[in-house]
Amino acid sequence: MTREVKLNELTELLTDAEYPLEVETARSQFDDVELLYADGSEPLVDVLSRTESSTFESAEDAQTSIFNVVPVEGVGEPGQSEGEG
Repeated sequence: MTREVKLNELTELLTDAEYPLEVETARSQFDDVELLYADGSEPLVDVLSRTESSTFESAEDAQTSIFNVVPVEGVGEPGQSEGEG
């Protein structure tokens, strides 16, 4: 079963892992996670394959590395926040 995770829920998911965490281990641990974007979705394993890190030292490190490779279109319009509307 696929777990669907919004970008703003990623921190909670990553906090449950043990660190330091090898990227390959993260790919196995999160192989059932689909990241939900503003304009679609993408398997987390695909996102992890684009990170430049081989090891994450903390949940914050993992999140930063993931956010650095998430497509800009995935987070919505520039300047838009979830609280607007």
